[in-house]
Amino acid sequence: MALKCGVSFMRLAQLHKTIRCLSTRTRPETINNGGSHAAFPGVKAPYTTEIKFLNEHSYEPIPIYRVLDNNGEVIDSREEPDIDNDTLLNMYRTMIQLNQMDKILYESQRQGRISFYMTNYGEEGIHVGSAAALSPSDLVFAQYREAGVLLYRGLTVTELVNQCYGNHEDPAKGRQMPVHYGSKQRNIVTISSPLATQMPQAVGAAYAFRRAGSGRVVTCFFGEGAASEGDAHAAFNFAATLNCPIILMCRNNGYAISTPTSEQYRGDGVAARGPAAGLHTVRVDGTDALAVYNAVKKARQLAVCNTPVLLEAMSYRVGHHSTSDDSSAYRSTDEIQKWTQEESPARKMRLYLERKGLWSEKQEAEQVREGREVVIRAMQRAEKEKKPNWREMLHDVYYDMPPILLKQMKQMESHLEKYKEHYPLEQYQDEENTA
Repeated sequence: MALKCGVSFMRLAQLHKTIRCLSTRTRPETINNGGSHAAFPGVKAPYTTEIKFLNEHSYEPIPIYRVLDNNGEVIDSREEPDIDNDTLLNMYRTMIQLNQMDKILYESQRQGRISFYMTNYGEEGIHVGSAAALSPSDLVFAQYREAGVLLYRGLTVTELVNQCYGNHEDPAKGRQMPVHYGSKQRNIVTISSPLATQMPQAVGAAYAFRRAGSGRVVTCFFGEGAASEGDAHAAFNFAATLNCPIILMCRNNGYAISTPTSEQYRGDGVAARGPAAGLHTVRVDGTDALAVYNAVKKARQLAVCNTPVLLEAMSYRVGHHSTSDDSSAYRSTDEIQKWTQEESPARKMRLYLERKGLWSEKQEAEQVREGREVVIRAMQRAEKEKKPNWREMLHDVYYDMPPILLKQMKQMESHLEKYKEHYPLEQYQDEENTA
């Protein structure tokens, strides 16, 4: 009997232990010797006994911050930025000037006066909103659709037109394609054509600012198409791990040339990559200049404290990608009209200013006329200026010109001397006039 009781008690104890294990099997604190979270150095996460695959539908989309509705009315008065009237008017005048420059220079390319151009229609709000919120000492790495940022920072229409015409007044001496602007005086790094190359460069500059303790911030503009490049992922990772004072500003305008966003990514836009990389992230309505201003201003406050930020500005590229593109081949006219009429950044800003009593029909007409005249005068002057001396294409790379370039220059001199009647040398500066 005692034996039977002993066996019964042993079985009962074993059964109790089994039940206890079964009842606690899903409790994470019993795993990893009592720890609820993993001790791996590569991740901070809790344990689970349930297999669950995550996809683009596992989370709610990141919301889009806005201040103005489509009629230029403030949605929540608490979010209306405290911007003085002169700044507001400067922002809107920059939009008008940019639109006039785009219209005339686009037509100039179609007439064969310049070789290439890219318009900025639909993205003006991103330009002026960000430029107004940044400090003039902050370094800007633009892509090729941020001309409004340059105008707001003080680059003149004449300077931009000279660059597009590639005359001897162009700081790059005609070596760059049109719309590849730059200005050391205004802290704008010269634009380059390949997508995303500016992104790791911008992070490197920001890291240098951090090491120097300069208090300056870098803002790097790029499109959602550029975000598909490997350089973008490298930039995100370095910015986060090195705690760089940078705002990574994505213009998600719906298309990378002819490739729509639906063919570029499956996830929640570009902003969704920010938290995964360890970046403070916000998404904003890029057609709302005031929303962009607020978002960039707060992003700068974080960045100046060495907290990198990813900001995705949602917008729409109204114009063709460039003068080499015909967007009617891959999108409908109705789609373009919707964004031109209902979601225009300039229209929203104008209605907002009119409600504040800062703008009128008369001012609109005068500003458009003046903006057009400024561009036409600059274009007429640019066409009369001579091209840079041909030797300029071999300068400004090395402090001392290496033998291979000296050899090429002598070969070119001999060639021109022999065949000069076949070259329009009178259109180019003489050597003695070369700076």
